[in-house]
Amino acid sequence: MLGHLLTVGDEILLGQIVNTNAAWLGERLAEAGVDIQRSETVGDDVDRIATSIERAFSDGAALVVVTGGLGPTHDDVTKAAVAQVFGRDLQFRQDVFERIEARYTSRGRTMPPVGRVMAEVPEGFEALPNSRGSAPGLWGEREADGRRQLVVVMPGVPHEMQAITNESVLPRLVALQDAVVLSRTLLTAGQGESQIAETVGDLFEAFPPGLSLAYLPSLGQVRLRVTARGADRAAAEADLDRATDAIRDRLGRLVFGEGTTTLEAVVNEMLRVRGLRLGVAESCTGGSLAARITSVSGASDVFCGGVVAYSNGAKRDLLCVPGDVIDEHGAVSEPVALALAAGARQRLGADVGVSTTGVAGPTGGTPDKPVGLVWVAYDDGETSRAVRLQFTADREANVALSVSAALDLVRRQLARRERAGG
Repeated sequence: MLGHLLTVGDEILLGQIVNTNAAWLGERLAEAGVDIQRSETVGDDVDRIATSIERAFSDGAALVVVTGGLGPTHDDVTKAAVAQVFGRDLQFRQDVFERIEARYTSRGRTMPPVGRVMAEVPEGFEALPNSRGSAPGLWGEREADGRRQLVVVMPGVPHEMQAITNESVLPRLVALQDAVVLSRTLLTAGQGESQIAETVGDLFEAFPPGLSLAYLPSLGQVRLRVTARGADRAAAEADLDRATDAIRDRLGRLVFGEGTTTLEAVVNEMLRVRGLRLGVAESCTGGSLAARITSVSGASDVFCGGVVAYSNGAKRDLLCVPGDVIDEHGAVSEPVALALAAGARQRLGADVGVSTTGVAGPTGGTPDKPVGLVWVAYDDGETSRAVRLQFTADREANVALSVSAALDLVRRQLARRERAGG
């Protein structure tokens, strides 16, 4: 199925917000077997939106997915454009209105009069439930030039769009495909995209042509999406199992999970299963490590707390890092990283301590300790380990990479501890 993505919003064209919807949708639709041929952004203008939809169908698209412009304000004109393309009138739907009103009531709010606009639906279209917001999505179709043409319209708010996509859109699109399309995503940390590609790239030479592998890198992690296409579900699942098993065998402990889990969720679960509690000491990451850990529901079961010790005085006074160690080696050093991890464990009453210290940049570097130099360390009272890393000249990237590295260090050390019988 050929598809086209259309994002609506002046704010995106003006660079006021980043279009994350297109990236997210592109990946999910590809997993559902949709071949995205084009993605574009247009402003809040009925004629421009309508022209883009018509052009997509003229170019052979069987599906156009539109996000944005479904709210109740004057610049929310997407429904009018879709109605124009399909030659349908907008109709007020009482059932949709009651569903929207009930959401307002459940949150102790009164729906404003302008909210009625969200209950207007092009004639013949289906209103898709929005479990995360008020404006429903829309599903419409027609026969034109002997082809079935589908249009799906969803709000531009990312969490609302994602909920409608997962709950209502993807299951239908998968059911419409002639072939079976199955995907599985393996999550890795500890190596970059090029290293992983060099390690596993040859595996697919021996696999059937219906299998494909995509590398999806992010800061500190690389996702590997394996997709199997075929006419038979059982055969596609068998191919997918064989491919992912081979990748796991080749990459070993670089693989930390599968699907939509996160590194912090994996670390939280490992601590929980082992009955351990974690404390953190942060310098260069400024609290970002603790934020990642506590973003997981139930983190209070395994997380004691954290200390952001930016100054040398805080390192000495709050985490008991010896002053002579700081004076001799500097705050960004292996001995200080190890002392910070031990201090976090001891002062916070934890079983495991982890620390970060580095030169986040873009200023503050020296020839011996350049911007991007980071030490992360682990201590559990019996075993301690520090890792030296050299990242980039970008402060935000360095912080994110340091947090991922610290989490991965804890993951690896807990796995080693288990193998050693600890």
